Amino acid sequence: MMRIGVPKEIKTQENRVGLGPTGVAELRAHGHEVWVETGAGLGVGLNDEDYQAAGARIAKSPEEIFARAELIVKVKEPQPQECALLKPNHLLFAFLHLSSDQQQTELLLQSGCTAIAYETITNIHGGLPILAPMSQIAGRMSIQVAAHYLEEPYGGSGILLGGIPGTTPADVLVLGAGQAGSNALRSAIGLEAKVTVIDKSPARLHQLNALWGEQITTVLASPEGVAEYVARADVVIGAVLIPGSTAPKLVTRVMLQQMRKGSVIVDIAIDQGGCFETSRPTTHDAPTFIEAGIIHYCVTNMPGAVPRTSSFALNHATLPFILALAEKGYPAALLADPYFLAGVNIAKGHVTYEAVAQQWGYPYVPAQTVL
Repeated sequence: MMRIGVPKEIKTQENRVGLGPTGVAELRAHGHEVWVETGAGLGVGLNDEDYQAAGARIAKSPEEIFARAELIVKVKEPQPQECALLKPNHLLFAFLHLSSDQQQTELLLQSGCTAIAYETITNIHGGLPILAPMSQIAGRMSIQVAAHYLEEPYGGSGILLGGIPGTTPADVLVLGAGQAGSNALRSAIGLEAKVTVIDKSPARLHQLNALWGEQITTVLASPEGVAEYVARADVVIGAVLIPGSTAPKLVTRVMLQQMRKGSVIVDIAIDQGGCFETSRPTTHDAPTFIEAGIIHYCVTNMPGAVPRTSSFALNHATLPFILALAEKGYPAALLADPYFLAGVNIAKGHVTYEAVAQQWGYPYVPAQTVL
């Protein structure tokens, strides 16, 4: 039997929840104990009674959650006050994005806990099964956001994303054709924008061309190509991902200066440092800033704006892994699955993810060696 704890998220405007009643009921059916902090599900329309009906026990504080649980299931990275509650016996399961957060990396190392990052768990196909649904949501949201901030009352250039007959639609550039990028271009096509996608993979561009044909322009990535298409874009979506590592700075300040004032960039990669030279993290409380005359939207938890959709999607993705940890025990579940093991970023005071170690200058120790 494993004791699992679900604290209430405390990051600014983060209303998602790490586990829903369906997941609680499944874990209880397997004989595991689940503690949920009071009010943890309110942001997605779930109250304590919903969790109790599924078999959860309600804790009055985060301190109680961390004191009772072995496995801590969260959505976003632990804030400093939460890191202070982590102990060597804890297993943390959450989005971490350590390559862009040295303070969190150091605090997790000091805690002695083992921390598994949702975003670096892989699968046999080379995909990112837990990150994928959040990338899909962020990609679709990015076009909603861009359309909104293109409006003149919000500082935009006053362009309707899809235009109407007799006018020119907005020129949307998507950098990266992974989960986030392909969902962004899908939404942009649906709103009848003019869409260009840049990616480094010829095979991926061929796939997109076969799917969308003349509705999109596909461009193989190069600095010259990025500069050319950024200059003509009304919207640029940054959707470039290097799993577990910092995003490359593909768009420079000089490139942005060539854009029409009031154009919009949405940096989906901001969790990993962002792919625009001018990007800096923002929150849903203050989501944008203007740099070089361009509106920047760089919210680090974009799916938190649609917490009900994103929580349910995330819970579906994480539950099989939570069950594996609870049923097989730790570290057996991790050592039995190399794709799951890839999620271990910190273990017992060691950095066990190579990109994070390189980013911050820590010694890299393979997870299997520590576990």
